[in-house]
Amino acid sequence: MTTLLYNPRAILTCAAGGKLYAKGDDFGTCNILTGSSVVIEDDIIKSIIPTPEKTENFENVIDLTGKTLLPGFIECHTHLVFAGNRINEFKMKLEGATYEEIAASGGGINTTVLAVRNATEEELLDSAIKRVEKFIRQGVTTIEIKSGYGLSYDDELKLLRVIKKLGEVCGIDVAATFLGAHTFPPEYKSDHGAYIKLITQKMLPAIADENLAEFCDGFCESSAFSPAEISQVFDTAASLGLKLKLHTDQFNRIGGLATAIKYGAVSADHLEVAEDEECDIISASETVAVLLPGVSYFLNYDYAPAVKLKNKGAVVALATDFNPGSSHITNIPFLMSLASRKMGLTFENIINAWTINAAYALRRSDNTGSVEPGKKADFAVLDTDDYREVFYNVAENLNVMTIKNGRIIYKA
Repeated sequence: MTTLLYNPRAILTCAAGGKLYAKGDDFGTCNILTGSSVVIEDDIIKSIIPTPEKTENFENVIDLTGKTLLPGFIECHTHLVFAGNRINEFKMKLEGATYEEIAASGGGINTTVLAVRNATEEELLDSAIKRVEKFIRQGVTTIEIKSGYGLSYDDELKLLRVIKKLGEVCGIDVAATFLGAHTFPPEYKSDHGAYIKLITQKMLPAIADENLAEFCDGFCESSAFSPAEISQVFDTAASLGLKLKLHTDQFNRIGGLATAIKYGAVSADHLEVAEDEECDIISASETVAVLLPGVSYFLNYDYAPAVKLKNKGAVVALATDFNPGSSHITNIPFLMSLASRKMGLTFENIINAWTINAAYALRRSDNTGSVEPGKKADFAVLDTDDYREVFYNVAENLNVMTIKNGRIIYKA
């Protein structure tokens, strides 16, 4: 079927001159078209044409007059499958406790681990579907979801099966990431080596055998896994064909970023405490710097050096890091405004960071993340004739239509 997206006020293509990501001058422009319409054939963008006077030749016409058309947003870092909540710990943070102090006392990630272990797959799926729907209403057409709240063989696979099911029932693309190396569970607190063996000798082979994850991630921090421990996990994951990602440089600089680069990780996420050396290392690579302003806001902590990374030539993406403990935020427009006010990024930087660069952080920018012929017909439609309204109307969701594979999956 041929569909015409007719007469939008503007099309932000976010095309990066034929490249798979935007940096340098490309990062500063969204490549805006006016007087144009988009032709979709089945689920692919066929062409971008001058807006025609007549539309009779098209089987389906979606009138976007006065609206702004963007690529569907790519949410490249979430932990949205979980049970329970950490409201008590949020209160502790407000009273001055740090993330690391809460974790050292037995709380933090392990609080959620206990809740997940007591939840069924059906309970986890039901709550996760509602969370994914919140993202779809904001124009998200591809989302990454991590495990990491099971930390046992059965419970990590349980989480990954739920994530796989979300990809089958929610109508958008779901990228699954195994995060068994999130923290050490209580039963292995005094025997890190045994837990790493469980990950490398049992979890990862089973995950690869069932094709439950595309990526393997880890948390490289003083309170979690050392670079040497991450290397053991990455050696096995890479041998099984999983692509690599890494949480690092959030609270401590212990060599995690160098480890990520050594293994050719597709992204290094957080980087709040990265200094010149780390910025130089990642900027000289094609590893994406995924920055997470919601965490800094939620923990009242430092923001990643976004402008420094941009100026040094890093590929910069943005994401919510939605999770129950350190970024319980699903509101992308709010975080976009935060990235402009607190991180110093321009409006155009931020849109590129949540589209083509976020797609590259999931190694999907060859077929999504920009409005270009041959790519998937994935779009967000904003009820405004000026995309800058997203940042001016702080935290207001202007998305009124989400189109996935050429089909409307959400309409306000």
